[in-house]
This record gives sequence, C-alpha cells and structure tokens, in this order.
Amino acid sequence: MLNVGLTGGIACGKSTVGRMLEEKGAFLIDFDRLAHEVEEPDQPAWRNIVDCFGPEVLRADRTLDRARLGAIVFADRRKLDKLNELVHPAVFDAWQSRMAAIRANRPDAIVIADIPLLVELGMQGRVDLVMLVYIPRDEQIRRLILRNGYSREEALQRVRSQMPIEDKIPFADILVDNSGTMEQTRTFIDDIWPRLLEKERRKRKPA
Repeated sequence: MLNVGLTGGIACGKSTVGRMLEEKGAFLIDFDRLAHEVEEPDQPAWRNIVDCFGPEVLRADRTLDRARLGAIVFADRRKLDKLNELVHPAVFDAWQSRMAAIRANRPDAIVIADIPLLVELGMQGRVDLVMLVYIPRDEQIRRLILRNGYSREEALQRVRSQMPIEDKIPFADILVDNSGTMEQTRTFIDDIWPRLLEKERRKRKPA
C-alpha cells in the first residue's frame, strides 16, 4: 500500500486533484470530512469544542455553527491553534482506522490522504509521499472571493491563517501546479498515476 499525503493551501484545488486520483482508482481519505464526523453532536471532539468555545457556536439542532466558529478562530491565531489541538487527535485516530480497513482488503491500494495542515503539523513522516497542490497566493485570494463570496479582507484573513504556500514547496515530493486549466491538471494526473502504481509495487515487493 502506498500512503500519499495530499496538501496545499486554501482554495488551491486539493479536492479537485483528490477526485481525479480517486477516479484513477485511489482510495481518498478527506481529513475535512473526518473532522466533520468527529465533530458530530456528543462526540468527544464536539464536547471539547463546546467546552472551550461555549454553546454560542452551536445551532438549534446542536450541530456546530461552522461559520460562527470560523469567524472566531480565524480572527485569533491562538484560538485556531486551540481548535486544531482539540480536533486533530480524533481525526488522526479515524484516519488510522480507515487505513487499517483499506490495508486489510486491498494491500496494493494507493491511498490519498487529503490533509490541509500536513506540513504545519509535521506529518511528512507519516506518509510515503507528499503531493502539494500549488497556486500563487493572489490566485488563492481570487478563488476564495469567487467561491465563497468573501470580501478581499476575509479572503486575506483565511490565507494568512495558513503557512504560505511557497514555504511548503520544499516539502513536496510531487508538485501539482493547479494554476492552469482543469485539462492541464488532469493531464498531469494522468502522467503521474503510473509512477504512483510503480512506487506502490516497489514498496510492496522490494527487489
């Protein structure tokens, strides 16, 4: 099994690249989706968040009001770090469980773990390869404004809350330039997929 960590910055197109790899036959584990699962009402991470940030971050149905929580944490780096500290252990446990289930059924699998904060959390050693989806910072801001309806200041706030995308490049084993067209990105994925298959084969059956 080959464990690939897919990362990038906000609005860089990690999800798009992940879906392309999934279409090729990879197993995709989305850390944002895992976070939503462990933050369901009465789950340990949910209780930790409510204890820390108060019931005002809940909707009437007791689910997290992510817009309100986001407004709180993206305005204060310490609060964002605290939120990550509360959620990440449960997400990592869920990731390991998914990996074990895949390995049991498909020992030859290529697993793509979409991990937004892979580099920030120093998780390079937990994956076999780091795949970085890259677009320039100005393009991140433009896409956030178009996609999310943010003001420029709101988009800047979210981009600044993360490690600069350029600083992540040295950690990448594979760099996916996603600043062009969808067709260009798909062509790149078509080209690297055989390389991933070969790396998995060599890892599983070393010479």
